[in-house]
Amino acid sequence: MADYDRNNIFARILRGELPCKKVYEDDHALAFHDINPQAPVHVLVIPKGEYVSNMDFSANAPTETLAGFWRAVGTVARQLGLEQDGYRLVANNGANGGQIVFHFHVHIVSGRNQRPRFGRVHE
Repeated sequence: MADYDRNNIFARILRGELPCKKVYEDDHALAFHDINPQAPVHVLVIPKGEYVSNMDFSANAPTETLAGFWRAVGTVARQLGLEQDGYRLVANNGANGGQIVFHFHVHIVSGRNQRPRFGRVHE
């Protein structure tokens, strides 16, 4: 796993060096609108810690941070009013998984039909 780059864009946003259009913030997470939205609703949720990816976050974050982060994701979705219409959570992991910014983050995407991209999931 790559070392955490303290100059990545999300680290700089967390330090207040770069602006963001904030949606939510607590002790564990910061949520803000994506600058290049892929849907009518496209919000990023990032943990307030130095975690490169989901693999890093899930292996190394304290239990309180894990729970607080995922609680924040749910809170943001509720605040955005997405419970009724639904939404997609996306977390790319590593370069081959499509991750571009190497600070763990989750995309909350909604506002149009989020059809499965990888075939039908069996129920």
